[in-house]
Amino acid sequence: MKSIKIASFLLINFIFLFFTAHTIALAPDSIYVNNIRTVRLYNYGDQLSMPVIKLNSGDQLELHFDDLDADVKYYYYTYQLCNNDWTPVDINQFDYIKGFTQLRISAYRFSSIALTRYTHYQAVIPDRSGYPTRSGNYILKVYLNGDTSQIAFTKRLMVVDNRASILARVIQPFTPDLFQTHQRIQFTVDIKGIDAFNAGQQVKVVILKNFRWDDALKNFPPTFIRGTTLEYNSENIGIFPGGKEWRWLDITDFHLQSERVQNADYNKGSTEIYLKPDGPLNGQRYIYYRDYNGMFVSSSVRGYNPLWETDYATVHFYFVPTSGVAYPDKNIYLFGQLTNYNFADSLKMVFNPDKNVYETHLLLKQGYYDYTYEAVDKNNPGIRNELDGNYYETENLYTILVYYKSFTDRSDQLIGFATFDSRTDKPGLSF
Repeated sequence: MKSIKIASFLLINFIFLFFTAHTIALAPDSIYVNNIRTVRLYNYGDQLSMPVIKLNSGDQLELHFDDLDADVKYYYYTYQLCNNDWTPVDINQFDYIKGFTQLRISAYRFSSIALTRYTHYQAVIPDRSGYPTRSGNYILKVYLNGDTSQIAFTKRLMVVDNRASILARVIQPFTPDLFQTHQRIQFTVDIKGIDAFNAGQQVKVVILKNFRWDDALKNFPPTFIRGTTLEYNSENIGIFPGGKEWRWLDITDFHLQSERVQNADYNKGSTEIYLKPDGPLNGQRYIYYRDYNGMFVSSSVRGYNPLWETDYATVHFYFVPTSGVAYPDKNIYLFGQLTNYNFADSLKMVFNPDKNVYETHLLLKQGYYDYTYEAVDKNNPGIRNELDGNYYETENLYTILVYYKSFTDRSDQLIGFATFDSRTDKPGLSF
């Protein structure tokens, strides 16, 4: 009997450790199977938005993705509540989900017209049958056959309970080295709707540039606390490199080749698109033009439904380094929402010594894409540089997220959300 109890104890601990490790290893905004493409989650009707809904409101999000297996599968989704740093909260799902914790994605269409066969799945969330009841960060998990161990992909979404007001502006840093190349966010947060005993510890702020999480700024204290107002105006916080307006690629029609396309191969069952080589732009004068701030839009110029009637093509990208010589201490990445803002080894560009260019290719759906090139230090991957340079004048979108956790809370509440543009003017072609 004693040996059975010991075996049972070890088995329970093994199962606990297994699922704990699985939860910790599960990253937000990741695709875990090769057949999934073009995963999108955005505010209803707005492809260029961040997936944020207000608590206890009628706000809705659109979820879209394609399965290149082109068959019918049973996809389900659920929510995982997280803290402000995206670590999972260890509480029962029924404490933050009302209704069913697992919901099936039942809306799908087979692709038509397109050479590439796929099944398009879509859902409007939250569904009335199961929805979040707490504010905060959530990971949307999509998985197969009602089995949460068969994860297909994850996406971030946020539920905000607006109880804090945010005022912000973008200014030039005073530091001489950063004055012409960086942008500083100066802002205040009014938490008069919160009964905070120690606001400096209980309130956390995260700043995003162009909805990106890979370079988010966080874990900095307020400069001053005046009553219910938290001021963040120190010279050494909220500083981002300005970057440059994003490069663009128009493949809304594979046959009406845009300015960026060098040539294309139209095969019986596939399309190959070869782009004109790109070079560094950091030595050029800043030019303003409207971009999508690194994002993309699925669309077609021929009036096809972009969800299931548009096609896929293998798009070849080329980057020509200065003097045609490979960077000895840097890895080069194609970067933007089209690569999920990822620096995975599989997305690293390869230098072709015969052509003296960096090369890579992606399978992309018809649409309009923003992209850039990033150089990552081989010895210190935390050091990254945009090869197009940094300019204070660049138009960027900034988002401020305010979290609060009382001494009795078991998770961080999202109590404030604000998005604003670094440019308040209406510039022409140049600044």
